[in-house]
Amino acid sequence: MARRLHPSGPVPVQLRFDCGLTGEEYVTQQAWRNASLPFCPLHPRGGCGYTRHGTYERLSPPGTRIARWYCPQGHTTISLLPDCLPARLSGTFVELESLVLQVAQSPSLEAACAGLRPEIELPGVLRWARRRVQAVQAILILLKGLMPAYFENCEPTLRSFAHHLGVDPVLPALRSIAALYLQSLPTPLGFCPRSRQGGEAGQRHQQLAGPDPPSMCQ
Repeated sequence: MARRLHPSGPVPVQLRFDCGLTGEEYVTQQAWRNASLPFCPLHPRGGCGYTRHGTYERLSPPGTRIARWYCPQGHTTISLLPDCLPARLSGTFVELESLVLQVAQSPSLEAACAGLRPEIELPGVLRWARRRVQAVQAILILLKGLMPAYFENCEPTLRSFAHHLGVDPVLPALRSIAALYLQSLPTPLGFCPRSRQGGEAGQRHQQLAGPDPPSMCQ
């Protein structure tokens, strides 16, 4: 969950943890223990009695935990997600980018998915991969339009963004660059869930549908 309705409007309940670690380092160092939240996003002036509220587990990477806090006045938990992890998707950004590039380099989605997720049947694997590829493509297109001066000289592809920024992986760097927009950007980069029914976000997602993911994610 990325936002929650509040009398004064939507408020963030997931925030960025700028720790600069890979997924493996985050787990090995148990970096969630060092996460800190200087003020409650629901009550930035204080007085709500917000306090640390333990952690919750992510199944992948194994051993991952996410630090969270609780606002008793807002009856809301707030969590800090490290830059190495996508929002609302399992695994790491490195794994997500590897999948997107593998799909882009394969003659078809079926070929790219051969051998992936052996625990589920091929149609399920295709849906799993397509959703991830389309989500990354949507983010790159959104950032290209949202920050045209910043990304003026690159195409909305992972390879082009990587070359333009001089970074690898790309998505953790983009979470830092687009930090001011994370509450309105869709997952897996931002913290606003992608709409499944109607609305602008849902329409944008539907426009990307097709038998195979577009080749723009190279």
